[in-house]
Amino acid sequence: MAELLPPLSLYIHTPWCVRKCPYCDFNSHEPSTEELPEAAYLTALLNDLDGDLSLADEREIQTIFIGGGTPSLLSPAFYDQLFKEIRLRLPFSSTIEITLEANPGTTEQQRFIGYREAGINRLSLGVQSFRPEQLSALGRIHSGQEAVNAVRQAREAGFDNLNIDLMHGLPKQTPAQAMEDINQALDLGPEHLSWYQLTLEPNTAFFSQPPVLPEEEALWDIQEAGHQRLEQAGLRRYEISAYARVEQQSRHNINYWQFGDYLGIGAGAHGKLTTVDSQGQRHIERRWKTRQPEAYLRRSNDLRGFVAGKQPIATQELPLEFSMNALRLIDGVSMDVWTAYTGQPPAVLLARLHSAYEKGLLMEMPEKLRASPQGLLFLNELLTLISDE
Repeated sequence: MAELLPPLSLYIHTPWCVRKCPYCDFNSHEPSTEELPEAAYLTALLNDLDGDLSLADEREIQTIFIGGGTPSLLSPAFYDQLFKEIRLRLPFSSTIEITLEANPGTTEQQRFIGYREAGINRLSLGVQSFRPEQLSALGRIHSGQEAVNAVRQAREAGFDNLNIDLMHGLPKQTPAQAMEDINQALDLGPEHLSWYQLTLEPNTAFFSQPPVLPEEEALWDIQEAGHQRLEQAGLRRYEISAYARVEQQSRHNINYWQFGDYLGIGAGAHGKLTTVDSQGQRHIERRWKTRQPEAYLRRSNDLRGFVAGKQPIATQELPLEFSMNALRLIDGVSMDVWTAYTGQPPAVLLARLHSAYEKGLLMEMPEKLRASPQGLLFLNELLTLISDE
């Protein structure tokens, strides 16, 4: 059945951080002990994976992404053993991309060398800003110089595929300061740059006590100038908030946006999996794991397993679910991908797109699902139209 299924990725979540940032709504927790329970978490991750193995359906793992939290809090030896054990359970693609998120405040030269030797071949550094006042406002534990040093150390360790996470629209940030951050990042020569606006998410400290953010006009100026500067530097925008050099896009994230499958293991990890029944019908399901680290570790010896919830995606929901992902890609997604990954004929999706196309929010129908420049600016309105059809 593997040939009837989308490509498969693996997401691994690390739930611990040195300190919870006030803007962060991810599943991250300050550790309750000085030393992280690496051995126990390794066992739990593998038991978690064992419970999901049948969903892989003999497919190769194309990409792995280790997110958090702060995955770089865990040792290279942890990841070396983890990958060895995963390889015993699942085949890896010969061109597998393995990404580790790292905080510049939790890394040093030897850890980078160890991560590279363990098989990690892509780093994503959570820089966010290089300016001390912005880093302080964001609750980051590193300095701008430490971020610069982390990039240098990663290069010396052999990493030639590196992403820098950078935010804009920060508290009291001016357009000139935002451009200084971009220029500093470009001076470091990253292959990939994730550049996104700070948003105030529910259940965060910033949501409860909002900081002073730039006015709407300043935000527009930042976005326009930033897009232009990144494109001039040879980083092409391929997703709403992602820029990359040629052939250096995040393959893991592209699999998300193209509605591929992914296993999710670790505390609070999410997955999206497709199965095919004996009649050849596809069934697509989202599932998520127990969130709290202590509870997750206890589940390792619990017959209930690690799954906290499941949600099948009904056929009538597929057009919106697919569009929410595909429309993030600047070049869109071929209708052939829709059919191959959902098992549904193009007409099912096209019927939902008519009014959005008429309003000028979509381009290139019926060959592609692709937002127009106007549609990218008003993506929520575009998705509402698809939802309401």
